[in-house]
Amino acid sequence: MKYLYSPQPTESITLEVEWSPVWEMILGIAGYTYENLRHTFDMDKAWESYLVSMSPILVERLKEIQETNLWFGLIMLQNEHPASSVQEFSNLLYEIEVDDFYEMLLPYKDRETEAKRKQTSKHHDKKEMFETYASCFETHEYLGGYVRSLGHYSYRDICVLFTTTLQEWENWISQHPDWKQWLQALTYESKRHRSVDLTKPIEAIERITGGVQYYPEPSIWTVKLIPHASYRPWVLENRTANTKLFFYPLNEDYLIEPGVPPTALVRSHKALGDELRLRLLYQLVKGPLSLQELSVQFSISKTTLHHQLSILKAAKFVRAEKGVYSLNPTQIHSFSAGLPKYLGLHE
Repeated sequence: MKYLYSPQPTESITLEVEWSPVWEMILGIAGYTYENLRHTFDMDKAWESYLVSMSPILVERLKEIQETNLWFGLIMLQNEHPASSVQEFSNLLYEIEVDDFYEMLLPYKDRETEAKRKQTSKHHDKKEMFETYASCFETHEYLGGYVRSLGHYSYRDICVLFTTTLQEWENWISQHPDWKQWLQALTYESKRHRSVDLTKPIEAIERITGGVQYYPEPSIWTVKLIPHASYRPWVLENRTANTKLFFYPLNEDYLIEPGVPPTALVRSHKALGDELRLRLLYQLVKGPLSLQELSVQFSISKTTLHHQLSILKAAKFVRAEKGVYSLNPTQIHSFSAGLPKYLGLHE
């Protein structure tokens, strides 16, 4: 049998670096309302120090978002309809058809459940539809509860919650003395990567984000890279049916003055200033381990271990994927160069 081979152009992903003040505000809200991990955020102390100036309505709205994980909806809407200002975001909300609105909000899981997701968006007035779709995310940390929460809100209530929270957050965070500096640094970062080498998107993603390793996925045609200051030191990863989103921390060199130690340097030394955390690293040198395996080996509760591992993760000494922890040798090796670099000591 003979085959006639007629080659067609090979398609690759589209890579975009996108930023706006609205993205930064949404990431700030997402970080502030992540109660279990907030102590690891660079902004945690600053948020606490400015808490007294937060309006009562913002306190109330943030508590509501924390309980429902509706920050995820802000990300989904901003991804579909990028806005450059809070006013533009608010205007766009009320222009979206209700069915489309819920389709944007509902998280994508996989091809098998995509029909269920779209049916839920069409029948957004039926709570049982949200309950059914939420069951698809039972093993996820927050998406199951997020989907259930959507079923308990009306379209208008969600719009009011989102617009009020963003407006109040903008009024509050803009008082921070570093806010303008962040905006300038983020603008520079997005302009610096405006022309991305699309012939090598995987390499470009790792270079721009400072280490994110992306492996192509079925149905993903666009990868968006969004720099942030508010969610540091974490990389936040999300996706829609056809788009992958990576929110990566802005290089701290843009944000600190000469003589001020980088937060990453301070965080790394603090992470190593504990016997248990050092022992955990020593154990992970031998190979990846799950939380359960580490709990058995150290005879320590999973809750305690999770807290200690989150500190090591924040310092980037440890990676976690699907509940399995592994050492990050690149960060271990680069750590030793951090102090001489800060002190200006050269060999």
